[in-house]
Amino acid sequence: MNRIVSLSCGLAILAMSGCGSSLDPSTNAGQNTEGSSSENLPVAIQLNWYPESEHGGVFQAESDGAYTTAGLQVDIRPGGRSAPVAQELALGRVQFGFANADDVVVYRRQGLDVVAVLAAMQDNPRCILVQQKSGAESLNDLAGLTLQCQAGRPYLEFMRSKGLLDKVKEVPYFGSVASLVADPKIAIQGYSCAEPLLAEQEGAKVRVLMVSKLGWNPYSSVLVTTSKLIQEQPDMVRAFVKATQAGWKSYLKDPTKGNTAILKANHHGMTANVLKFGSEQMRALAMPPGEQSKVFGNMSLERWTGLVKQMDALDPSQANLVKPEDCFTDQFLK
Repeated sequence: MNRIVSLSCGLAILAMSGCGSSLDPSTNAGQNTEGSSSENLPVAIQLNWYPESEHGGVFQAESDGAYTTAGLQVDIRPGGRSAPVAQELALGRVQFGFANADDVVVYRRQGLDVVAVLAAMQDNPRCILVQQKSGAESLNDLAGLTLQCQAGRPYLEFMRSKGLLDKVKEVPYFGSVASLVADPKIAIQGYSCAEPLLAEQEGAKVRVLMVSKLGWNPYSSVLVTTSKLIQEQPDMVRAFVKATQAGWKSYLKDPTKGNTAILKANHHGMTANVLKFGSEQMRALAMPPGEQSKVFGNMSLERWTGLVKQMDALDPSQANLVKPEDCFTDQFLK
């Protein structure tokens, strides 16, 4: 739902120096991927938030047996407000993770070997949520409000570059809609596939202000791994990507199995109604007009190039550290 990128310089140095060893659960990785096996290859994935609909494809693939059929035994590890996705990848404790495309750019700026292999959401669900009686009808109307948000996020810097936060008080966000519900002068960051319904269930009439309408639209629910794993175990990566891709397609058609699994894994107040709402909202985000005929999870060099240019413009001191073509590969989607 909401992400934070928080990495130490020491970790970046560790990752670059190769001190972390990647998991190598089997020297025959990638074999037995055409059918189930009593000795399936163990694979771990780190979520970037508490289990929710934005992770639905993975839970669906686990629940309907797609991973087992691919010869994989998958350990889905919940995240939280400071989910250690890049850390776990760098240390070799997981083979895959969830991120947003802008997170990938940040990670690579820090010298971390993170590569996107599938983008479930083509349109970003990031929004600012306000009460209807707040007086804010667009992102240009936030002056005078207090915004609960996670500091340092690139989308905030993008909004700041547009002058939208000049008269906004920014305070930490702790993953709850309670303050928004209690005070019309409070705005919160959110995802359009979750927080709006959570707030309305608490009795607040809200307005969803999409950040993507400003021109900030990184891929979201991005499946990431490392180039090291891609080079060393391409068959295993291919098997996981294809099974996850199938899980997402299934989830967006009928999320029942995935949502049941998510409810069991989420211990932070998630409800069946919110998950149903989220999965419905995600269909348009995952398959917007113009993308429905393309390969699911598709990514383009054009969009990655545009994102890197935007982020370089926001922080010239970090410009030219990341090449767009290094951020992703679509070789496992074809």
